[in-house]
Amino acid sequence: MAGIPKGGDALDSAVDGDNRTLNFKVSLDFKKEFKGFAGSQGITMTELLKEGFALSKKKRQK
Repeated sequence: MAGIPKGGDALDSAVDGDNRTLNFKVSLDFKKEFKGFAGSQGITMTELLKEGFALSKKKRQK
C-alpha cells in the first residue's frame, strides 16, 4: 500500500493468520465501483479499504 506509513499501526498489525472478517452491506453499484477501482489500481479491495480508512482518520483528526 503506497503512501500509508508503517509502524505498529492497528492496520498493519494483522498477520495472515490473524485476519478477521469485516461484514457490512453496500449497494450492488457501490460494490462494483469499489471492486473495479481497486482492480484498476492493481490493489485488493482490502488494501483499498485500509488506505481509505487511514486517509479518513488522518483528515478527521485535524
